[in-house]
Amino acid sequence: MLRFLLEVGPNLWRLARVAATFRKTGAMERVLDAAGAPRRVSTPLMIITAPGLLVGMRGDPSLPPVARAINALGPAYIKLGQILSTRPDVIGADLAVDMRNLQDKLPPFSMQEARRAVRDALDREVEEIFSEFGPPVAAASIAQVHPAIDRETGRKVAVKILRPEIEKQFRKDIAAFHMIARVMEWVTPQAKRLRPRAVVAHFEGVVAQEMDLRLEASAASEFADNVKDDPGFKVPEIIWPLSARRVMTASWVEGISIGEPEALAAAGHDLVGLAERVIQIFLLQALRDGFWHADMHQGNLKIAANGDILALDFGIMGRLDRVTRRYYAEILLGFLRKDYHRVAEVHFEAGYVPADRDVDQFAQALRSIGEPIFGQDASRISMARLLAHLFEVTERFGMETQTQLILLQRSMVVVEGVARSLDPNANIWSAAGPVVEDWMRDNLGPKAMLRDTAETLRALSRIGPRLPELAQRLVRLAEAPEPKPAQPQKSRALLWLALGAALGAGAVWAALQH
Repeated sequence: MLRFLLEVGPNLWRLARVAATFRKTGAMERVLDAAGAPRRVSTPLMIITAPGLLVGMRGDPSLPPVARAINALGPAYIKLGQILSTRPDVIGADLAVDMRNLQDKLPPFSMQEARRAVRDALDREVEEIFSEFGPPVAAASIAQVHPAIDRETGRKVAVKILRPEIEKQFRKDIAAFHMIARVMEWVTPQAKRLRPRAVVAHFEGVVAQEMDLRLEASAASEFADNVKDDPGFKVPEIIWPLSARRVMTASWVEGISIGEPEALAAAGHDLVGLAERVIQIFLLQALRDGFWHADMHQGNLKIAANGDILALDFGIMGRLDRVTRRYYAEILLGFLRKDYHRVAEVHFEAGYVPADRDVDQFAQALRSIGEPIFGQDASRISMARLLAHLFEVTERFGMETQTQLILLQRSMVVVEGVARSLDPNANIWSAAGPVVEDWMRDNLGPKAMLRDTAETLRALSRIGPRLPELAQRLVRLAEAPEPKPAQPQKSRALLWLALGAALGAGAVWAALQH
């Protein structure tokens, strides 16, 4: 009993604190409504939590209710809210919009703690590594960033440091999250559609990765390799000897925040051109590389004096395999050309929509999405809105949630917002068209067929040495007594077919060796 109280007691207190804060900020009504809680559940809950009006945290009144409550509860809750804002498929579009307003400007930890963290991570005193080590310029939920001068090279760097004992704090809060999720499902069964326990498990996995800055450094390094030849787009260089699990060092970048259009215009930058480039760079990353910056908001983008776009913070990255990229590009191109039947066919080819649904009816539903959007002026044409409507329609036709496409949609919303903040009349489709068409030409035309054939031959060359053994095994199988006399001819025919395929592959492999 004592052990149970020791384990559950702290979580009960944390749960009470969350409930009190959600009640005081008005977030509780918002969440209950999103969860579809019936009145017989929501009314008693509102009465029970009424004392929270006295003891709950007030939060920032300028934020929407849910964001206000989460921001008041601290780092772990802020990080959870930020991750949930990328999952409208889980929490609903309205709550996702609210959570995008979360602030992430927290009080920094002390310079003394920062110096101790660097020393513990890199096994040297700060003064041995850096000739200068300044106060933090940014403090977020998990880490903060310090400017410094590398003593060995003399160049300015950015040192990202995890908050002291943040792992321990997150473990405590995640335990409370699991309990809150169980309570939500118990209090209102309708909340199960929000999958609170699955959400917490997803959050736990994401945070576990962000607690190791070596993984973010690796993502930044891979991303930098992908875009190194892209004109007008730069990524800070990771300095691996000065990076570890709790400390990451990268080259310093100077520029004006892309969220300050007045300052950019005063500095002589072309805002219209920047808006178009942001859209095209995002699509290029997603389609060409299948690896994109999934958090390209204003705080993570700067503009250098020469006009280069500088990307920061690689904690949230998106990936798409080549097949999914092809489907996504075909869907976009189909909409661009108003070929709704082809867009419908792609959904069926990808297996997104069950095969027993009617493709013509689906194409008609897609037309109802595209035509109203294309009928508006350029300033109101939104790719993000089109994708949102698309997912609504596909859900009605039985499409299962495609997590990777949801993240892509969320990224598109953010990028589109950045572009429109620079140029309210930005034509999203005009910017996207050339990127999508170029990618399609390179990946579905003759050049792509030759590349795919070459890759197939290379694969055969790797398994070539095993082909004689495989052929012998197939011969033995073909000559063995048939265990099922009912279908001997069919089974042996399949074995001889496999043998023929193996011999044919062997001939190709032999040709490749000469």
